[in-house]
Amino acid sequence: MHFAFVAPQILLELTLLASSLLSRLTVATVPSPPYDHQQVDRQHTIAHLDMDAFYASVELRRRPELRGKPVVVCGSGPRAVVTTASYEARKLAGIHSAMPAAVARRRLPDAVYLRPDFPAYREASGQVMDILRGNVEVVEVVGLDEAYLDLTGLFSPKATMRRVQTEIQAEAGLTCSVGISESRMLAKITSELGKPRGLVVLSREDALERFADHSPGLIPGIGPKTVSRLESLGIRTLSDLRRRDRQELESAFGPRSGAWLHARGALLDNTPITPEHETKSQSTEITFDVDVNQRSELERHIGELSEELCRRLRKRELEGRMIGIKVRLDDWTNITRSHTIDQPTNDPQVVGPIALDLLRAYDPQRPVRLLGGRVASFDSPEAAGPEPTDGQLRLGLAS
Repeated sequence: MHFAFVAPQILLELTLLASSLLSRLTVATVPSPPYDHQQVDRQHTIAHLDMDAFYASVELRRRPELRGKPVVVCGSGPRAVVTTASYEARKLAGIHSAMPAAVARRRLPDAVYLRPDFPAYREASGQVMDILRGNVEVVEVVGLDEAYLDLTGLFSPKATMRRVQTEIQAEAGLTCSVGISESRMLAKITSELGKPRGLVVLSREDALERFADHSPGLIPGIGPKTVSRLESLGIRTLSDLRRRDRQELESAFGPRSGAWLHARGALLDNTPITPEHETKSQSTEITFDVDVNQRSELERHIGELSEELCRRLRKRELEGRMIGIKVRLDDWTNITRSHTIDQPTNDPQVVGPIALDLLRAYDPQRPVRLLGGRVASFDSPEAAGPEPTDGQLRLGLAS
């Protein structure tokens, strides 16, 4: 007679017991690294994943005998720059990306110097990005070695990214660092705090305190020239920038840039995560080790560049109507020329002669430092869009 009453009581007692046990398990969890305990705004949870010394790590993966040694990936020409360096090379001699290779060799002559192997890096990057997409729905790839992930709404963003790190190491043999915060800007800054192999969670509130005395140059998009202009106004730290009136910044930098700087001073950023980038142009270019002033040599190179460019276009099944060239002279003057045709193409027999005609029409009167070719105005809905102005080859997204 009392069974209908007793069963709910037993169920309630079991529920309370399970809750108690769960709370004890939570308390007994292994302490997290610094900042891992911090919470971020649940309305927006963004992660930035950055591979650790990516190019060097790919080389070490296939040449494990080099582990523990200073390894530098760079070209061999007099104008070559460092693509990346292992952490050993960074610690021993301060070798870093974009450093002239000649400087690196003088600082650390006994390091292992390797030429870049971009096909291998693209393959490794594809493996990593596939792992990301297998764990998170919204992923924005911004290069061969980094991506943003929208974790908003996930029950445990930190656990998700720890799983991603584990899978990348197990399946790709590579390591990465992750920052989690309330915006893509803060996530990118945060990912640097745990390098290498780190996972750091940082709220905007704590970031305001932690970075108050840092230079505004900490913010992605604020370069040395802007830092110099800010210093001339007495703005030397992020806290200085945050305290400045928006109208004052707009008066000094213009309405758009001033408003942008005012928001960044408060560590505010609402830039969305965009899963797919439209390919708006495809380009190839070469920087000469020695400036070239022989017309026949330039014409030979523009032909080779056109062949390579069309090969990449065919691989991606792209055809374009705008064909252009880029010329950088020895005094760093940049010149672009273009011609639009009626029918889209990826045929080197079409692209090559047009690029050659553009080069001959410009007829550079000074030695040439860099030469490039470009095709844009792709004839497909997913690739259509305004053509970019820089004409730079982005190996991570345009190959």
